[in-house]
Formats: sequence, structure tokens, C-alpha cells
Amino acid sequence: MKRAFKMKLKPGFEEEYKKRHDEIWPALAEELKKAGVSDYSIFLDRETSTLFAVQKLSDGNTAKQLSQTGIVRKWWDFMSDIMEVNPDNSPVVTELKEVFYLK
Repeated sequence: MKRAFKMKLKPGFEEEYKKRHDEIWPALAEELKKAGVSDYSIFLDRETSTLFAVQKLSDGNTAKQLSQTGIVRKWWDFMSDIMEVNPDNSPVVTELKEVFYLK
């Protein structure tokens, strides 16, 4: 199963966003994998500062529970200064519906 969603980066923080993800915390990467998330990519539309994310989720994944983990909440806090976020510092996320897939 795949999940796609979009988020919004604050203008002018493109390089900082990339830098932080290039240096992703090993504990966060491990938590994502443990939850069944793999093949996780994030793309940036520089014209709109919109981030498009795609994740592959394993059968029986626990991705919905990631928001309850300390490491994910710490990452949200770390990223909150450069992204549009909710009051709990979680990123504002809009789920995307797949409308085409070429196998």
C-alpha cells in the first residue's frame, strides 16, 4: 500500500529542509521502518513551497501510531520553525488520492 500527502514549507527554507533530512536522526529512521514505512520520498515544488511525500506501507503497518512516539514529536518540534504546523507542531498534512499508477 502507498500513502501520498502534501505539506507546506515556509518560503526561503528549502536548503535548510533538505539539510535536516540529509541528516535525519537514525532513531527516527528506525522508528519509521519499525512502523512499516519504506521507500519514503519527499519532493519539493519550489514555485509554491509545497512538499509532496510518498510512502510505501507494509501490510499490518503501524504508521498511524507514529504520532504518539517521542522521537516523532521531537522531530516535529525540530521542524516547526520551517514548516506550516498545527498547534501540537505536527505538520499540516493534506492526504492525496492516487489517480494514476503505471506498473
